[in-house]
Amino acid sequence: MLPSDSIERVVELFASLPTIGKKTARRLAFHVLRQPAENVELFARALVEMRAQVRECSVCHTFTDVETCSICASPKRLPSVICVVEQPSDVMAIERTGDFRGRYHVLHGALSPLDGIGPEDIRLKELIARLSSEVTEVILALNPNVEGEVTTQYIAKLVSPLGIRLTRIARGVPMGSDLEFADDATLARAFEGRVPV
Repeated sequence: MLPSDSIERVVELFASLPTIGKKTARRLAFHVLRQPAENVELFARALVEMRAQVRECSVCHTFTDVETCSICASPKRLPSVICVVEQPSDVMAIERTGDFRGRYHVLHGALSPLDGIGPEDIRLKELIARLSSEVTEVILALNPNVEGEVTTQYIAKLVSPLGIRLTRIARGVPMGSDLEFADDATLARAFEGRVPV
């Protein structure tokens, strides 16, 4: 128990974030208290503005401040290759490698029948709608866990009849981890070693 309800409330909010435990949440709360008031206000305002302004790209569904993200709008990106990922953070992880020149499709999740997440709960319908004659390859870069594998197999069944080359990134990313936390070299190797599904 902390001597202040305000501090306790902030600790609880920090602790609700992914990978933040109570101990780290407490350290963050006390760090905020030691900052100048204007820094705290800037931080709070930036969070509110981010939440109000960021939306999904109308094409790939990653997070962006504009209707179409800079990756989808870029004439330098290959429209014929689409990399399918689970979350917008996965796009950022792959972009850090500097090796991928195609475009993305963000599912915003993975199939998980045990958790009640079915095909209609993620952006699968939108993916299939994007697969025009211009698309020659779909790369599946889903997290190497049970949900990612189920989603990979489901997408393979949908895409295979269309005659589009379907590949997945190589197993350089360890099982049970998230793409967001993989190092750049591992992700780059995984893309180089992708194999057909």
